[in-house]
Amino acid sequence: MGLTKSTNPVLSEDIFEKQVEKASGYRQMTVKGAATKTLLLLLMTTVTASITWKLFNVENTMVFPLMIGGAIGAFIFALITSFKPEKSAIFGSLYAICEGLALGAVSAAYNYETYGLVFQAVLLTFVVTAIMAFCYRMGILQATAKFTKVLFFATAAVGVFYLLSIVLSFFNIELSVFRLGLLGIVIQFVIVAVAALNLILDFDVIESGVREGAPEYMEWYGAFSLMVTLVWLYLEILRLLSILNRRN
Repeated sequence: MGLTKSTNPVLSEDIFEKQVEKASGYRQMTVKGAATKTLLLLLMTTVTASITWKLFNVENTMVFPLMIGGAIGAFIFALITSFKPEKSAIFGSLYAICEGLALGAVSAAYNYETYGLVFQAVLLTFVVTAIMAFCYRMGILQATAKFTKVLFFATAAVGVFYLLSIVLSFFNIELSVFRLGLLGIVIQFVIVAVAALNLILDFDVIESGVREGAPEYMEWYGAFSLMVTLVWLYLEILRLLSILNRRN
């Protein structure tokens, strides 16, 4: 059976299939290995996030440069990792470190607006991830061809929505979920659901890579790819909680 296609732009069947062809001479990847490396990347992200979090709370002028630099660095290292999976241990780690700098500042800003919001978002992110993992393991949600196709278009629609929001903002037209009232809540909830369901495809691609005999270094790539989805899910949950809080 071939590898299942994921809507995650950095986690595709083609990348894993190409690496399977290079597997000779390497130990094979395992699900446990990918899970362990995901935890390591999460730890790196948390450590650097704590830096900008603390700087924000003491109103240090370095927060904004670190946030922007982290966001740019994360984007660059994500691209490099996507093209160089065999170097994902290095560049995936650099992605996590830079991502943490950006997330720490963004999270601190949300927490400043509503104290305790970030803790709720982090907790919900882990709960949703655990639920998705359980549903995948129990076969409740499976990465079938139809599931993948529907989720692909749903994810693309989210991307178009955000792109349209950015374009319209240049013309002073607001298309923010924060300004759409009840409709905004519904839209944001759907976006959270789409991000969460992407985890099912990510789990399946990683597991398929294990079955196909992908090399051990792809554990780092799988972990990096999961991080991309987890960061997206966290930010969307954070945004949803912020919208709900503003209505109270």
